[in-house]
Amino acid sequence: MGNHHSHEPQPDWAAIERAKREREEAEERQRQAEEAARHAREAAERAAREAEQQRQREREAQLAAERAAQAAREEAERMRWWREEAERAERRAREEAEARAREERARAERIAREMEEERRRQEAERLAAIAAREEEARRQRAIEEEARRARQAQEEAERQAREAAEAARRAQAEREEVERQLKKGIQPVVMPTAEEIRLAKAKVQYKDAVFHFAVAGIAGSGKSSLINALCGMNNNDPNAAPTGVNETTLEISRYVDTAHSQQFAWYDVPGSGTLTIPDWQYFNAQGLYIFDCILVLFNNRFTMTDRAILANCRRFQIPTFIVRSKSDQHIFNLMKDMGYDPDEEDTHRRGQFYKAAREQYISETRQSVKNNLAEANLPDQRVYIVSNKTLLGAVNDKGPKRMIDEVELLTDLYSEAYRSGKFS
Repeated sequence: MGNHHSHEPQPDWAAIERAKREREEAEERQRQAEEAARHAREAAERAAREAEQQRQREREAQLAAERAAQAAREEAERMRWWREEAERAERRAREEAEARAREERARAERIAREMEEERRRQEAERLAAIAAREEEARRQRAIEEEARRARQAQEEAERQAREAAEAARRAQAEREEVERQLKKGIQPVVMPTAEEIRLAKAKVQYKDAVFHFAVAGIAGSGKSSLINALCGMNNNDPNAAPTGVNETTLEISRYVDTAHSQQFAWYDVPGSGTLTIPDWQYFNAQGLYIFDCILVLFNNRFTMTDRAILANCRRFQIPTFIVRSKSDQHIFNLMKDMGYDPDEEDTHRRGQFYKAAREQYISETRQSVKNNLAEANLPDQRVYIVSNKTLLGAVNDKGPKRMIDEVELLTDLYSEAYRSGKFS
């Protein structure tokens, strides 16, 4: 039995110590956990309090914002009310100002009307006074005019008596002159009547706004060819004046240059020396006194008819142009008379013959016209020496060679027309 007690196991102190330490560590960890839990609860509570405080601040800020917004709305409402009130006041002021302005305008217009009526009344009174004075002056002038007309009537009667006496004297002198001329065999020139002038103008379709050129001369002098050239036409043109060796014009024929149809008219007058036209009646019989300008055309010689035309044109104050046409033919005939052979091919000799013949022809023509005018007691005037072919080229701006007086004739004819005043 004694042995049994001596063999009881001994406590494991190390294990006990280890268990004790483990229990202490467990208690420490539990304490720490509890401490951490306490800290966590405190942090949570602090966070909750802070969150509540934040929510409280936010609620207060929201309330403050709502109060500010309400105040702003109320302020905006007050501003809108004041603005509307100001606009109403401005509108009332404008309407009142416009009403006052209308009243002022109406008053000003009324005053202006009254002043205008007063002015018109005064003007009427002034005009009435002027009219009365003018009427008195008119009556006085009428009396003076009546006295002046009476004096003029007396003077006119005296003048007519003097003119009648002078006309009787002139008639007696003219009768004596006619008798003297008849004794010498000179035929008288009869002045046409107004009716004869009217009929002559109607016959040739005379128009006041057109300048009328007549080409006159003896039969066969080349009047038709000259007119064709002046109108820019060849002799074979459908509208050209007929030409021929014999007299082809028995009535005055009218031609127009299509480029100047509203300005110029050309007339081919029957040549003198035909069976139906005695020389001494040529001017009046053809009614040449109605033309604005007359071209006296001659060929080989200057005749008594040409002199009669020029003399009568001076009597009727009609401008005249003396023209010799067919100059190229005449110069060529002179060249042959000088010994020129048309078959000769030497152009230099041909030029020499042409120059000499041209100079002789121009000199002889001018001297012949000068002598004839002097013999007829007519003033000297220029003779225009032309070739119809060259004249046609000048009219159509072809720049023809060997011109003599073609350009000068055209220039002077048209200048005479424009000086007449018909185209102003």
